Amino acid sequence: MLTKLRISKLLSSSLPRRIYERRFLATHNAFSNSDESPIVAAESPELPSWIKDFLSNKPSSSSLNPISDDDEDFVIPSLAHWASTQKKLGLNDASPGNVVAKKPIEDIDKVSDFLNKKESSHEEIVKALSKCDVVVSETLVLQVLRRFSNGWNQAYAFFTWAKSRTGYTHSPNAYNAMVDVLGKCRNFDLMWQLVDEMSELVTLDTMSKVMRRLAKSGKYSEAVDAFVEMERKYGVGRDTNAMNSLMDALVKENSIEHAHEAFLKMFDTIKPDSRTFNILVHGFCKARRFDDARTVMDLMKAAGFGFDVVTYTSFVEGYCKEGDFRRVDEVLEEMRENGVKPNVVTYTILMHSLGKARQVAEALGVYEKMKEDGCVPDAKFYSSLIHILSKTGRFKDAVEVFEDMTRQGVSRDVLVYNTMISSAVHHSRDEMALRLLKRMEEEEEDGSCSPNVETYAPLLKMCCQKKKMKLLGALLHHMVRNDVSIDVATYILLIRGLCMSGKVEVACLFFEEAMRKGMVPRDSTCKMLVEELEKKGMGEAKLKIQSLVQSKVMTKSQSPLPVA
Repeated sequence: MLTKLRISKLLSSSLPRRIYERRFLATHNAFSNSDESPIVAAESPELPSWIKDFLSNKPSSSSLNPISDDDEDFVIPSLAHWASTQKKLGLNDASPGNVVAKKPIEDIDKVSDFLNKKESSHEEIVKALSKCDVVVSETLVLQVLRRFSNGWNQAYAFFTWAKSRTGYTHSPNAYNAMVDVLGKCRNFDLMWQLVDEMSELVTLDTMSKVMRRLAKSGKYSEAVDAFVEMERKYGVGRDTNAMNSLMDALVKENSIEHAHEAFLKMFDTIKPDSRTFNILVHGFCKARRFDDARTVMDLMKAAGFGFDVVTYTSFVEGYCKEGDFRRVDEVLEEMRENGVKPNVVTYTILMHSLGKARQVAEALGVYEKMKEDGCVPDAKFYSSLIHILSKTGRFKDAVEVFEDMTRQGVSRDVLVYNTMISSAVHHSRDEMALRLLKRMEEEEEDGSCSPNVETYAPLLKMCCQKKKMKLLGALLHHMVRNDVSIDVATYILLIRGLCMSGKVEVACLFFEEAMRKGMVPRDSTCKMLVEELEKKGMGEAKLKIQSLVQSKVMTKSQSPLPVA
């Protein structure tokens, strides 16, 4: 639990003194004797050499070749051009004090070299891979599929080639990962072909991925059909767990109507459990249909199930999103009357919503209610608290809360780090944000701190805004090294950010890269790039971009991934 000193220090500066009085007065700095070095540091005028060394995966070197604020020497770091790009970025300089032994190229990077060859078809990639000198294993296959999770053509080409290697057979995990990649990229025809190929290897995990990807693409009826047919086609039983998986996918992708219809049709043949009813309650509350949610509660009670914290938290979340905190209080009171205590999820939702509504004092006061219920904060609670403090200009307090987490027995996860990195960038603490990225790797043990695409988004945006082209390239390399696949939303962020910073030539590179992977940015992004090219008098480049968009939209073999 957060120390009374730390939280009360936050409370004392936000809530009326008559509420907390003297018992919350802080008398000393709780962090003064810490063995863990804080991330607060005086910002240097330019990014130091250790950042370059860290991002290039080298030991710290001298301050030679600092990363400049505005560097025109930019190349998209596709691994097919790894060596030349590293040289261009000044990351392999063999100068005094900067000599590093060459590391052997890992199998994942050897594979990536082949998969990143431009304008290669599926067949061409498979053929080229015959010259790839790697030992295929399940570990390598899963790593490749993670790294290319947004590029189905490369991922499927490697998957096909690996299947033909002597002594190797795809495991169910590898098949499921490939099915998920194809579903994510909306290549549903190929996804179904692969599921058919799996035959007896198909499990509920496989079909859950299929149903979730279909629902996420708005193919709700097809998701229901997949559930209906899975027992006949693949021998996957249609039991309560399977029904819950379908309904959860539909509700999370905003179709409570289809989830409710499926529930009614299967009510007599598949026995619902408490989770089934809670999924429906959550769906109706998410859609602000509170009367319908109460009707489901009546059915739940008639079926012999009691209301639990999940049931009530759905109402809390729904009313919070409406900003109706009076109704939230009524639900919390109803919970207590029925002997149900709010949990950390309930309180985190409430605190976050109050903070978002600019009711900061009340948001921080949620902690006092948590203490009364004996509820212990978790990583998500800390993340929300850090976000609120940062957004209200109390960045120093946010940093102190971040540093205090592990002392209170709560490990930092990727969400906490993402929130802290975003906050640092928001407050123009660029060096601090990069140091946080480094600390993520140092703390990574069970994978809970592995960077994801959300980790890098604020850093990439910062590079675009401040025209730090070398750092942008280095960060993209770092993403690849951590097997983080760039999605269409990140390409859009880069294209728009670079256009707004006048780096339209670099924006074109990212646009072409996205289109080559079958990702068609939304119309407003295409329009923005074309207009910037027109302003700069780059008529030839403008025609090329327009032609590229038209050709990709007309090509049915590609899977466009528009972003709403």
